[in-house]
Amino acid sequence: MNNINFLFVTLFGIGKIKKIPGSLASLVTTLFLFFLFHILSVSPNVVLFSIIMIFFISLHAVKIFIKDL
Repeated sequence: MNNINFLFVTLFGIGKIKKIPGSLASLVTTLFLFFLFHILSVSPNVVLFSIIMIFFISLHAVKIFIKDL
C-alpha cells in the first residue's frame, strides 16, 4: 500500500526527479488533460469533479506519506 501511495503522491515518480520535478509533473498533467478533452471528448463537468475528488484524496495521501517518512 505504501508503494501505491508513493506513486500517487509523486505522480508515478515524476516528483522524485532531481531537476524541475514540478514543471515535468505539470507538463504530464497538461498532456493528460488535453488527451481527455480533445481525444476522448470527456465532459468538462466530469473532469472538474474528478480533479476535486483527487484533490481531497491527495490531502489524505500526502499526510500518510509524510508520516511514513
